[in-house]
Amino acid sequence: MASAARERSRAFVDGESRRGAELTKRALDVVVSFVLLLLIAPVLIACAIAIKLETRGPLFYRARRVGRNGRELWMLKFRKMHRDASGPALTAPDDERFTHVGRFLATWKLDELPQLFNVLKGEMSLVGPRPEDPLFVAFHRDAYERILAVRPGMTGLSQLAFAKESRVLTAENRVDDYLARILPQKMRIDMFYAARASVLVDLKILMWTVAAVFLRHDVAVNRATGALTLRSRPAGGELARAAEHPAPAEAA
Repeated sequence: MASAARERSRAFVDGESRRGAELTKRALDVVVSFVLLLLIAPVLIACAIAIKLETRGPLFYRARRVGRNGRELWMLKFRKMHRDASGPALTAPDDERFTHVGRFLATWKLDELPQLFNVLKGEMSLVGPRPEDPLFVAFHRDAYERILAVRPGMTGLSQLAFAKESRVLTAENRVDDYLARILPQKMRIDMFYAARASVLVDLKILMWTVAAVFLRHDVAVNRATGALTLRSRPAGGELARAAEHPAPAEAA
């Protein structure tokens, strides 16, 4: 009886701790995304004007993605392609579908800024696994049940590790290459994050994201520990080697 009572007490404390951590993370998301939207409003307006001046078409691209607990969401991005562009879901560095403005937005990750609205709405978090296309998630439903126990994020461990994945995807068939080589690696990293997510981990990821985007540093992610460091060699070469020898997708 005493043992059962201790187990119930421990489960209650663990549950309360998890709820407290989740509330803290959500509060951080709301406050930071709101403040950032206020601070970068001139940047958002400048991007919007540039897009409209160069080409006709919608200002935003709404990407269908799978969010927390399998709920679908429409992830916002500034449109960076020509109107009515078609082709593979994954882009290449020299993708002809990019507009001049769109190429600049993609280089500096400015096309991702509208996702702050997704964060404010509670559909995404500042930090978390990258939300994937439903077609990709369908290939690995069991793994994504674990990954999407947390909100997907604008940045995260897999986003930093594969920030330049477009450089190593096979030009002839980027989607098949992504499914076979890159996605299993990203899933392994995302499962690692989902199992160990905390506010402290998120703050570290945010700091490294600033270094990656604004200081143009290439960030390496240790697949076993999640430790973040500067890459000691070009990102493209490391990504290519990692993709050629992927670890099992279900690894913890």
